[in-house]
Amino acid sequence: MKTQNLKLIAIAFLFILASCAEKAKKTEEKVETIVETKTAPVYNTDNPQSILAAIEYSHGGWGDLWKKKDVQYTYNYHSTDANKTDISTERYIFNSEASYGHYTKHEINVMPGVAGEVTQCFDGKETVVLVNGTKSTDQQANVVGDFLRKANYFWFVMPYKLNDEGTITTYVGQEELNGTTYDKLNVTYDPSITGKEQNDIYILYVNPETKLIDRFYFSLPLMGVNEPLIIADYEYKDVEGQMIATKRSYYMPSENGYAESPNLVQTLTDITFNNGFNTANLMAGN
Repeated sequence: MKTQNLKLIAIAFLFILASCAEKAKKTEEKVETIVETKTAPVYNTDNPQSILAAIEYSHGGWGDLWKKKDVQYTYNYHSTDANKTDISTERYIFNSEASYGHYTKHEINVMPGVAGEVTQCFDGKETVVLVNGTKSTDQQANVVGDFLRKANYFWFVMPYKLNDEGTITTYVGQEELNGTTYDKLNVTYDPSITGKEQNDIYILYVNPETKLIDRFYFSLPLMGVNEPLIIADYEYKDVEGQMIATKRSYYMPSENGYAESPNLVQTLTDITFNNGFNTANLMAGN
C-alpha cells in the first residue's frame, strides 16, 4: 500500500482528479425527465438503490435543487498539516453545470506563489482562467482550473450523482460509529460506462434515521490507493430545504493509522440560491 508515502497537497489535488473522472455525464434531457418525489421512498437494505433514492429525498431532492437554478457560496479549503488555505467564491448553474470560482487566497491547488486573484469559469463547454483579470497562458493553471470547476460542482451535488447511470451499489452491512449504527453501501462505477479499468470506490455510512451520509471512505486509483482508505466526515445545514454539507473533514491514512484531527477541512458559508446567474453574467462582480 502506498498511502504512507502520500503528501497532503498531492492528495488534495488528485482526489479532485478522481472525482472528476467519475463525474456523471448529466444532460438536460435526463434532468427534464426527473419526476419530483413527493413522498419518502421506501428505505430497504435489501435494495441498495432504494437507499440511494432515500438519500436524494432526504437531501431535499434533485427536483427542488433544479428549481433553485443556481447557487453561490464562500468556499474555505484548508490544509491543517501545511496551514495553507484556498478561499473562493463559488457559483454553479444547475441546468448547464457551469461553474465559477473567484480565488482571493490560493495557497494549495490554485497557482500557489502567484500574487493577486485568480478566477476560473467553466461555461458548460470550456474553461477560462484569469489572473488579475488577464487570461492565463499557464497550461498547468488552465488544466487545474478545468478540473476544479468540474470537481467542485460534483462534490456540491454528490448526493444526487450517486444514483446516476453506471453506478454499481452493494449493501455491505452495518457498523456502529459514535453511538449510531450505520448502514454501509459500497459504491463504484461500471467500467463500460466510465471507460476505465479501475474506478473509484466509496464506502458510504448512511444514517438510517436521517438518511444522510455522515461519513464515507474513498479510494484513489490514480495514486495507487486502490482501496477506500481516505475518510470524509460530513456535517450538514438545512439551507432553503437542501441539506448541504457545510463542513467536510478529511483524514488521510498513514502507517500509524489516522490522526485524531483532520488533515483537510472544507467549509461552505454564505450559501444563496436562485441568484439569477447565466453564462453571460456568471463572472460579473468578481
